[in-house]
Amino acid sequence: MSTGNTANILVATVDSTVCIKLEGRANFASSVDFKRLVNGMREAGNQRFIVDLSACQIMDSTFLGMLAGLGTRLSSESLPPEERPIELLNPSERVADLIDNLGVSNLFNIVSCDTRPEVAYAAAGTDGTSTSKLDLSRNCLEAHQILMDLNPDNVAKFKDVAKFFADEVKRAEDQG
Repeated sequence: MSTGNTANILVATVDSTVCIKLEGRANFASSVDFKRLVNGMREAGNQRFIVDLSACQIMDSTFLGMLAGLGTRLSSESLPPEERPIELLNPSERVADLIDNLGVSNLFNIVSCDTRPEVAYAAAGTDGTSTSKLDLSRNCLEAHQILMDLNPDNVAKFKDVAKFFADEVKRAEDQG
């Protein structure tokens, strides 16, 4: 599982809103750092997130599954889109299609606009924790299970992927 060519994650906090900019490829490897960042910001008391996707070339199903999992934990479907705690700003057509095709667009406030917030982004520091192959496999399994739980149409798309990662996790745990 190669982790090269992952998204650059930038972050800024404005009042109690966390602005995160993804540059490049939001994939399975960058999903672990993103998840750690969001969970850390939540523990610090932040509950609103704007994810600027204007420079995100592509997003894979693992990253989207992890993002959808965060969306379900932070939001209620009864909230109108503009009040949902995760706002996705300026997704490319390709990323917007993925979000729509996997049936999770209802979890986010998706905004397309010409102006972006003027914030001073900084590189999101990692906590120094390296991501093991087992952690990557667990994250990939969890993300695909979330996508299948949220939309029954995704079961046919991801059941083999989920089985592969479940087998990888079991194999690694048996060896460990």
